[in-house]
Amino acid sequence: MKTKKKDLFSIARWTGAVMLTLCLFSCSKRNITYFSNLETQEEGVISNLTELEPIRIQKDDELEIKVTTLNPESNLLFNYGVMSGADQVNVQSMGSYDLARYIVDSEGNIDFPILGKIQMAGLTREEAKKKLTELLSKLVTDPRVELSIANFKITVLGEVNNPSTFTIEADKVTILEALGLAGDMTVYGKRENVLVIREMETGKKIIRVNMLDKAVLNSSNYQLMQNDVVYVEAVNKKVKQADINPTTIAIISIASSVLVAFIFSFDEIFN
Repeated sequence: MKTKKKDLFSIARWTGAVMLTLCLFSCSKRNITYFSNLETQEEGVISNLTELEPIRIQKDDELEIKVTTLNPESNLLFNYGVMSGADQVNVQSMGSYDLARYIVDSEGNIDFPILGKIQMAGLTREEAKKKLTELLSKLVTDPRVELSIANFKITVLGEVNNPSTFTIEADKVTILEALGLAGDMTVYGKRENVLVIREMETGKKIIRVNMLDKAVLNSSNYQLMQNDVVYVEAVNKKVKQADINPTTIAIISIASSVLVAFIFSFDEIFN
């Protein structure tokens, strides 16, 4: 009888070991390395054979514009929307004021002091600076114009460690930088199928990006546009886990613990 008990204990242990082994080997191996087809010893420059689409001003963009001229009064007018007078404005004190921001309206225009309505939507930052400089040159001598998109932002959602909306100080950002701002993808993120949702004049454009392929570095989709939404989908395993009832998970965990305890205490129980 004692021999049979030992045999049962041995069978139970081997059964548990086999089940654990099968469980480990049944877990599919996933590639989570960015640009995994980039050879370990591969070096050099990846040429931008694909011309990147330049950032263009869109409706509802906020443009921060700074105009510098030889005339202090013109600087106040074009930068702050006020005229200076001997008993009205101290020019030196204006340095602490925030520069004016101009919102691109639904027709693609901004309302600039003296110049009035100026079409900006569709222009690149350099094109907008050149256009504004040419218009100002008719009023003042040798104007200098600085222009930036003050509300340039992107949103990163899904299987990332820090999903959020990020304001970008520069006028361009890559998808790799966006993922970095969001704390990188979790291990459950689909690196081979990252979704980018882009606002276009005609509607929303859907873009799929494979972050496992080095070809993305030379793709027009590598650079993001203002207001882009980057969404990292979860792998099927994570989705299935989310569909399981929490109560079921708790019951399975308890049952597993009891089974393990029983297996390792089998000999003591029946002796």
